[in-house]
Amino acid sequence: MNISEGRDQRVLTALDAVCGDDLLDRHTDRDHHRSVFTLVGEVAVRALATAAIDRLTLHEHDGVHPRLGVIDVVPFVALSGSSSEDALRARDEFAHWLARTHGVPSFLYGPERSLPDVRRHAWKSLFPDVGNHHPHPTAGAACVGVRDQLVAYNCWLVEGTSIDTAREIARRVRQPGIRTLGLPVGDRVQVSMNLISPFVIGPADAVRAVDDVCREVGSAIEHNELVGLLSERVLRDIPRSNWRWLDVSEARTIEQRLRKRG
Repeated sequence: MNISEGRDQRVLTALDAVCGDDLLDRHTDRDHHRSVFTLVGEVAVRALATAAIDRLTLHEHDGVHPRLGVIDVVPFVALSGSSSEDALRARDEFAHWLARTHGVPSFLYGPERSLPDVRRHAWKSLFPDVGNHHPHPTAGAACVGVRDQLVAYNCWLVEGTSIDTAREIARRVRQPGIRTLGLPVGDRVQVSMNLISPFVIGPADAVRAVDDVCREVGSAIEHNELVGLLSERVLRDIPRSNWRWLDVSEARTIEQRLRKRG
């Protein structure tokens, strides 16, 4: 669940608290002005949504990552023991609850369309599937979806790389299994990626693709960053000798966090 807040630690601590033991991970980025909460179940999702709407506003929000609302993206993912039908039911129930309880409309993604399609067409040729056809005055709208597991991942480029070069690298790396953006982050730039078929194209493959283009355009990767968690299955496909460079470990897997939760 992606929340449009990445700077106020007091607010983030309060948001953590309402999630309780259902919070597996939180990744925060000040420049993106965004936090990615990895949650298990459905109760914490609603608690976090309520707390975010109560505490946050889109007014004067200036993060570099695109957003439609304070509760920007809410993806439901079926893990072991649940089905895609369960995830779709949870998605639809959450979207209707969000509109009914808080007056925040939702754009749905999954079977209907992709998340990039929502971002590209929202408020232009596309209007919310659930709730009002205008944004909430402070919370905007939410993108509520159902999807398979993905890996969110950033490649930070060396100092001196221009944003135009980062966007060119992102464009050339982009393919059906890799969604990319070139973003300015402070005084650096990064290639921000969603690996939407991580069992086919994982972090090692994505970094190799970015590195190949970097060599052609005269740049290089400074460091890599896993955003949130990945599955043990994805980790097993990466040689242990590459874990540090790729910013992955057993402690950063969904399964390990679930075991610790008990």
